[in-house]
Amino acid sequence: MLTPNIDLSKGTVLVTGAAGFVGSNLVMELLRTVPGVTIVGLDNMNDYYDVSLKEYRLGEIKKLASARADCSWEFVRGNLADRALIDELFSKHRFSVVVNLAAQAGVRYSITNPDVYIESNLIGFYNILEACRAYPVEHLVYASSSSVYGTNKKIPYSTDDKVDNPVSLYAATKKSNELMAHAYSKLYNIPSTGLRFFTVYGPAGRPDMAYFGFTNKLCAGKTIEIFNYGNCKRDFTFVDDIVEGVKRVMQRAPEKQNGEDGLPLPPYRVYNIGNNSPENLLDFVTILQEELIRAGVLAPDYDFEAHKKLVPMQPGDVAVTYADTTALERDMGFKPATPLRVGLRKFAEWYKDFYGV
Repeated sequence: MLTPNIDLSKGTVLVTGAAGFVGSNLVMELLRTVPGVTIVGLDNMNDYYDVSLKEYRLGEIKKLASARADCSWEFVRGNLADRALIDELFSKHRFSVVVNLAAQAGVRYSITNPDVYIESNLIGFYNILEACRAYPVEHLVYASSSSVYGTNKKIPYSTDDKVDNPVSLYAATKKSNELMAHAYSKLYNIPSTGLRFFTVYGPAGRPDMAYFGFTNKLCAGKTIEIFNYGNCKRDFTFVDDIVEGVKRVMQRAPEKQNGEDGLPLPPYRVYNIGNNSPENLLDFVTILQEELIRAGVLAPDYDFEAHKKLVPMQPGDVAVTYADTTALERDMGFKPATPLRVGLRKFAEWYKDFYGV
């Protein structure tokens, strides 16, 4: 296991996408567990999905931060593509660690709204890299995605595999992020680590994700569509496991060292963060149904079969995601392990409380 080489309690951390699903959970975990941490959160609060969820997450952060007198939390509403704003933030705060989680998410949305992906995922990430060059940081950690594996046939997916066949613009932007980070690591000796997340789920998640969208539709008496006639497998990863992985990675920056030519070797790494246990979509839906009934979100006699429809695969989707987490276990001493039923139970209980079902 790699020895931590960054003390988070002694510096200032920037978390972009701080009102997002993973970002908000990361901020709260840092506030809970890192004494004296200073965190600046950035988010543009766009309306890709219900903004009230983002407001709720920020409210939870605010409550937690107010109870932690030794910690500092500041939220900035702004756009990653705003170069002047990013430069101003880096100049003012001199961040020690940057965690870039801000991105336009969603595979299917990238087919109908490509412009926003270029702005946020490419121009926005370029602005972060340029700021890390101008105001050197100890570690840049950024979110990539399991979607970079595209149509790869070999499973489980390893970070040693080639990822040259993206099947969506979203996947292409995430692969581009990895290439851009590698170039900046090589050219400017910026320690950077990319994290390929696998199907993150949990309380207060994204409504465009299957488990959340299915729940909304079932509650409204609508029919849910199960793609590829149910012949899909997903490596569902509970948000707490993602956050624990991110936190461990933040504290272990790739070491700067020179090669035989005297030039810097890129201090650059990429990890998968996934549950290493893909679940069939039909099994997943069955467990979700059972937990929604248990939590009282759906009636015990809910006619599930009448609200289920098997449909073909959607453009940009893949049949299987499956993370090889060997490198994460070896270097970080951690492997996501929350069982799907446990995670969906927490989501169902949150959903009941939040929506007052």
